[in-house]
Amino acid sequence: MTLLTSVFAAVIVTALWYKSKPEQNMKLGVLCWLFWGASLMWLVDAITEYIELGAEYFTPAFEDLVNDFYLGLSVVALGLVIWIIVLLISDPQGKIKAMLKKK
Repeated sequence: MTLLTSVFAAVIVTALWYKSKPEQNMKLGVLCWLFWGASLMWLVDAITEYIELGAEYFTPAFEDLVNDFYLGLSVVALGLVIWIIVLLISDPQGKIKAMLKKK
């Protein structure tokens, strides 16, 4: 579930990034890299777990699925927080700089 959650997030953000590519003012590329990196991490984890468990990997308990889904959502939320911090630091539209100049 963690792999599916991060892959779905990566695909959605990649489609948004591709659609808004000429503008590039929201730093969606950073978010793409974060989610694709998380997807790669979960893929490696799934492969190693399959090597250890064998066929049992494909029959997880319901509690394990729910826990993995929450973990995947946590990774997506952390990626979004990092992306927002990058946006606030880079301030691509200059809104924070303008707000600070007003004060």
